[in-house]
Formats: sequence, C-alpha cells, structure tokens
Amino acid sequence: MPRKIEAEAGTRLTGTQSIERALTLLREIAAHNRSGSRLLDLATRTGLQRPTVHRMLKCLAAESIVQQDPDSHRYFLGAMMFELGLTAAPRFNLREICHPALTRIAEATGDTVFLTQRSGLDSVCLDRREGGFPIKTFTLEIGMRRPLGVGTGSLAILSALGEDEIERVVAANAARLPEHGLSAPVLLAQVKKSQKLGYAMRDVSGLAGVRSVGQTLRNQSGMAFAAISVSTISSRMSDKRAAEVAQLLKGESRQIERQLASGAELR
Repeated sequence: MPRKIEAEAGTRLTGTQSIERALTLLREIAAHNRSGSRLLDLATRTGLQRPTVHRMLKCLAAESIVQQDPDSHRYFLGAMMFELGLTAAPRFNLREICHPALTRIAEATGDTVFLTQRSGLDSVCLDRREGGFPIKTFTLEIGMRRPLGVGTGSLAILSALGEDEIERVVAANAARLPEHGLSAPVLLAQVKKSQKLGYAMRDVSGLAGVRSVGQTLRNQSGMAFAAISVSTISSRMSDKRAAEVAQLLKGESRQIERQLASGAELR
C-alpha cells in the first residue's frame, strides 16, 4: 500500500475508533444518568484508560454534550443531548403511536404501563402512563437505559429474538448484569420461562413486592423491537391476573403492529 493511502486509511480508522469510544462513553453516562457517573466509574465500565476518558469528557463538555456537577464531580448528559433529541423526535414517533394504547391499558388495569424499545445491546424506556390504583410502582423512568433483558419489557424483547441472537446479547452484557441483580444463567432461565409462557413475567429485582408482565411489539419484518409492560404490587398480580393482563397487552400490541403496517410506521 502506498504510504499516503496507508496514512489516510490509518486516519480513518483512528477517527472511527474515536467516534465509537465517544458513543460507548455516552451510552454509559445515559445508563446511569439519574445518579451520575464518576470518571473512575466510566473508565472501569468502558475499559478505557482514565486519561483517555478525561480527554473525551472534556471535549464533550465543551460542546454541552455532557456536563459535570460542580459539587459531586459526577458526569451527566448535557443540554445539547436534549436539544438534539427534540430535533430527532418527529422521525421516531413510536411513542406517539403507542400513547393511546398505553392510556387504555393504564385505565383498564389501574396500574403503571411502560413502553420500552431496543437500542442495540440495551433497552430504553420511551414512555410511562399511570393507572388509578393509589400505590404506584415506578420501576422505570422515561429515558432510562439498561442492558437488554433487565426489566420486564426488555425481557420480553430479548425472549422473542432468535436463539443465536439471545446468546450473543447475554454474553455481551454478562459483565453488566450483576449490577442489576442478575447473572447470565439466571437471565437465560428467565428467557426460557418467558418463551414457555408466551409473555414475560418477573418479580422486579431490587423492589420487593413488585411484579411485572410484558408483551413484545414486532416490526413489519417480524422482528421484536419494543414491548409494553404493566407493573404493580405483587398482591395485585397473581398468576391468573398476569395471564389476563398479558392477553390485554397482546391485543393492544397486535393493534399497534397493524397500525404500523398500514402506513403509520416510524418515519
């Protein structure tokens, strides 16, 4: 390879690697945005050297992509991320399409309803609706990002994937699962249970007395890409009621899928 071309190829590789590292860093900050992340935490979770992470954070902060709390010194997503999200939102209108269904489910069950979408190896909570039951179970906040399979809607998505894809995702996320009270074998067992039931059901880890049920949403190609779930106190979610709620979710999910297929799909 001529030296000039080789140098140009090396520059492209370095540039691509820098972008990949920055995106990995942003995903980690997003996953812990509620409490914030220390420099050491980010270096450990991304596997990058602390000086590298520090340089990247300094650059991202200068562009308001991230911000650092002056007291705790923890990093959070910055204002520019919010502004970019507002600009992008009209092209990704799943939340808008699903909002009426979430409202109907919340009214019918009295419980809290969540809309979750897959994002690579993760899942993100897109929306939440509260039912009328006075005891609320806010197991997810809008915008919360977690490894795919953590959370009932997220588990429903994972369980509906092909076996090879399930194994790949779980293996890739294995080191992150203990943070959420899971291990790879436990998660795979939950996947098997969900596949047998035809829907996801689990007692929420870290929240004693909370049980959730989830059903997947599939795109026009038949791929699971999102899910709707209902969460409530365990005393309200017996196995019998869980099956009933799952049927309600299934009906609403199929209606959304028909709506997407008829022309209201994500633009």
